[in-house]
Amino acid sequence: MYFGNQAINKKWNWHNEVQYRNYNFAGDTQQLLLRTGIGYNLSDNNNNLLLGYAYINSQNYVGDTDDKISVDENRIYQQFTTRQNFGRVYIQHRYRVEERFLKDDFQMRFRYFLSLNVPINKPKMEDKALYISAYNEIFLNAESPVFDRDRLYGALGYVINKNFRVEAGFMRQIQEKTGRNQFQIAIYNNIPFSSAK
Repeated sequence: MYFGNQAINKKWNWHNEVQYRNYNFAGDTQQLLLRTGIGYNLSDNNNNLLLGYAYINSQNYVGDTDDKISVDENRIYQQFTTRQNFGRVYIQHRYRVEERFLKDDFQMRFRYFLSLNVPINKPKMEDKALYISAYNEIFLNAESPVFDRDRLYGALGYVINKNFRVEAGFMRQIQEKTGRNQFQIAIYNNIPFSSAK
């Protein structure tokens, strides 16, 4: 997974994201997700409103066969993100609404994401900090069934510098009738477009 968040200026930012998921470690595509958006900070580098678009291609197996069905989805989404920190604990809340356009179908979904980052070897999230990362995200549909899925994640991360960090971890995804375990590697890029403060 790759997540980019580029500051355009003090108020505006560009979000860019690529997630490539496999049924095994590599070579058997499960999903490709491309997401982007433009955000606006309501306060200094925090309380961000964002409007975005996502394209998702899923490769779903048919029953117990080796055959797959390709499903394309286009999404428009709106979100509000806010951050706080209490001592060494960095907290993020994200509230997202998604309008999902699938072939011959339209769905709405609501998502709530809560994440924690806690540095281990440094007093804060700074250069060369090793940290623990955890999150939980719940997905709710506007129509029945209301519960869509829940994701629980834990990882170990490293802050390379103020603009880059990496994480490797494990996610448990629970759906109404199924569950899946996933190993994840994530890269975060926050290089701003301008060096102006």
